[in-house]
Amino acid sequence: MRAHLGDQLVIESPATGAARRDGEIVGLHHEDGTPPYDVRWSDTDEVTLVFPGPDAHVRHPDHGPPGTDTNETEPVPDTAPQAGAPNPGDVGRRVAVERRRHGLSRGEAARRARMSPDYLAYLEERPADPTVATLIRLADALGTTVTALRGAGIDTPPGQGHALLHPHLRDLTPEECRALLSTHGVGRIAVTTPDGRPAIIPVNYEIVDDDIVFRTAPGSAAAAAVGTDAAFEVDHMDDASSQGWSVLAVGPASAVTDTPAVRRLVQHAHTAPWAGGKREMWVAIRPVRLTGRRITPADGQASTGH
Repeated sequence: MRAHLGDQLVIESPATGAARRDGEIVGLHHEDGTPPYDVRWSDTDEVTLVFPGPDAHVRHPDHGPPGTDTNETEPVPDTAPQAGAPNPGDVGRRVAVERRRHGLSRGEAARRARMSPDYLAYLEERPADPTVATLIRLADALGTTVTALRGAGIDTPPGQGHALLHPHLRDLTPEECRALLSTHGVGRIAVTTPDGRPAIIPVNYEIVDDDIVFRTAPGSAAAAAVGTDAAFEVDHMDDASSQGWSVLAVGPASAVTDTPAVRRLVQHAHTAPWAGGKREMWVAIRPVRLTGRRITPADGQASTGH
């Protein structure tokens, strides 16, 4: 019998073949995937060391329809992540993003979620189907919700959670604003379009030499910011904790036309514009005013994960 982290261990009844108990393999003791295993049982959520008997089978969630268990005569396909080419699933991507947003190492996040660091690495790097109990522990450890980790709320706007009983709204210093702007992400720029209408456009942005820079297409609504005093806003809202912050930067916007400067921006860009298409015009906003606010519990227990 061979298994990988994230596989399911199923114990069947010798008489009927029906599953009597199942659990998630969260720890391996041999590199080749042979027993014993650390198994988190679905019925008790406890982790025990298991030496599988003849009534046990390993089921791999990524291969074959239900019922295609694997054993000595049906080896588990090798799905270990290839070096330098991880292939995470959607849940794993969201877990990794939340973990990094809170500044947690894998070891610390695993400790908080009461799971093996190796299993957390597996979740973040490979397509997996963790149990509800596992998602609950991860959501609690990362200050989010199971719904958010599953991506079920992708079509709903943030901020639909309940307000804090005793919220505290405070102004942010310019230094705090700069730290929250960080190095890149998605923000919104407010412009007046050529037809005289106001518009707010989300853009992928970078921070380069204290300037806010983004790519767009000539003639686009976002390009209308060039030559004006533009307003640029970034925020984050955490429905799970009913906390959040927003930063507003105001300053002149200009087109970056110097060839070496454009080449440098292209080489250091973290991401391509999510909107796709040909967007080769770089716009830079030099903030002359930075303001922001943060909502935290009134008892001073502010979030540290932003």
